[in-house]
Amino acid sequence: MISFDKLVSIVRRLRMPDGCPWDREQTCKSITPFIIEEAYELVEAINNNSYENIKEELGDVLLHVVMLSVMAEEESHFFIEDVINNVTDKMIRRHPHVFSKDRIDTAEGVRKNWEKIKKEEKKEHLMDSIPGSLPALMQAELIQSRVSRAGFDWNDIQGPLDKIVEEIEEVKQEIKQKNKNKEKIKEEFGDVLFSLVNFARKAEINPEEALKMSNKKFISRFKKVEELCEEKGVSVAGMGLDKLEELWQKAKKGL
Repeated sequence: MISFDKLVSIVRRLRMPDGCPWDREQTCKSITPFIIEEAYELVEAINNNSYENIKEELGDVLLHVVMLSVMAEEESHFFIEDVINNVTDKMIRRHPHVFSKDRIDTAEGVRKNWEKIKKEEKKEHLMDSIPGSLPALMQAELIQSRVSRAGFDWNDIQGPLDKIVEEIEEVKQEIKQKNKNKEKIKEEFGDVLFSLVNFARKAEINPEEALKMSNKKFISRFKKVEELCEEKGVSVAGMGLDKLEELWQKAKKGL
């Protein structure tokens, strides 16, 4: 692809001694935050169903793939062609039902076969390939999905619900202790969050999306509270908790 080769040559040019000072200074580690940022911007564009933005954000993600590959090339680790060939071979290898005589007719069957092939390739434990850098909610969901596929899961949604209640009770017990152990409280609170994610998974709810929805709702209502305070000529900080609660209830009702 001429356009792809052009992009690679541009990145190589930017990294040359007489190229861009900023680009020359970058390393694989230094651009990591930008990779994460671009990935989230792409997800937001997808969620907004904005294909113009999706096109732009895909370009930004692709740019970082090329940048990382060029950096590796400079240190003689691998070339961009190796990256492409590696993923091409992997996709053929993990889709025997498409590229060989094996037949699998369901998405669930494909998923199970994918995991089987992946395990045979890497000889790893079930949790070994879960990135430690994933956001905690996403990581918890991935952990639970992995063990579910291995058969370690609740039979129905009541199990996770009961577990949430159990974990909340354990938090309460820790808070009641005379000599409070903050680390233990934090640990038990983490168990509550883990159980909530498990419930979300069983209910087929994306916990990240659900939390973002609640964040957006809270922001909208609190802005309304601020507007109601302004109408009274008083700042939010000067209202007092009881009055703020009254305004909050009005904001909830859209008054």
